[in-house]
Amino acid sequence: MLERHHLHILRAIKEQGSLTAAAETLYLTQSAISHAMKKLESQLGISLWQKSGRQLHFTRAGEYLLTLSERMLPQFEHAEQQLKQFAQGQRGTLRIGMECHPCYQWLLKVVEPFLHQWPDVDVDVKQKFQFGGLGALFGHEIDVLVTPDPLLKPGIEYVSVFDYEQVLVVSGRSALAAFDHVDPQQVTQEVLITYPVDQSRLDVFTQFLAPAHCAPRKHKTIETTDIMLQMVAAERGIAALPKWLAKEYQQRLNLHILRIGQQGIHKSIHLGVREGQRDDYIQNFIEKASSTVM
Repeated sequence: MLERHHLHILRAIKEQGSLTAAAETLYLTQSAISHAMKKLESQLGISLWQKSGRQLHFTRAGEYLLTLSERMLPQFEHAEQQLKQFAQGQRGTLRIGMECHPCYQWLLKVVEPFLHQWPDVDVDVKQKFQFGGLGALFGHEIDVLVTPDPLLKPGIEYVSVFDYEQVLVVSGRSALAAFDHVDPQQVTQEVLITYPVDQSRLDVFTQFLAPAHCAPRKHKTIETTDIMLQMVAAERGIAALPKWLAKEYQQRLNLHILRIGQQGIHKSIHLGVREGQRDDYIQNFIEKASSTVM
């Protein structure tokens, strides 16, 4: 019946796009893959894919098993990695998922003392997930999720580690530098630079511009904070960032910090973990994160 190697085959076919390429990836022959899957289809009494020329199209049953493979295989792979590390005398790996682009500078200040205290625990940071950050936590792709926008779900608990204000950063030579806060209408003639995140998850849009039915003249994305703020300092655009991060860069670049609206946008960074799965080193990481305030 259904075995783990069937899930590996389905995932490889999806990723590679053909039986031939999947076979090469798995170091199997195409006939071996076909035989294994035909035997499974015979046992289940259902087709998993259909051929159209050289193209393979998954049936509803095939899509279901593919989804299962994407959820289960990372758990198997993580378990094997953990057991291998245990055999080598290590505690394991703390896998941190990041849904906060500007939080890397903060994370470095947490990770450094953590690594000194836990020499037998490795740290891995992930930013791209198959099913989003929360899905990665449920699917055991990560152990801790760093997020400014916690989604409350049964089985997940969050710890608030520090509060911050989201601000607008402009060049010190900008006309906006004459103000201490900015209104939505003042942004309509500006180029707004953000991290490559969907607008539905950007507070400057959801809490500031969209309610006022305003939009920037142009929206562009830049992945690195250094380049983003070099662009801002050169009057190539404006950016929305946490105030603590903006103040760090203000010490070496000609930048001006504006409150977003009269009341400002106030946020908190949260750490999400699976309920009942706080190993001692995960608990220690949370405690260090809570005491590292920016």
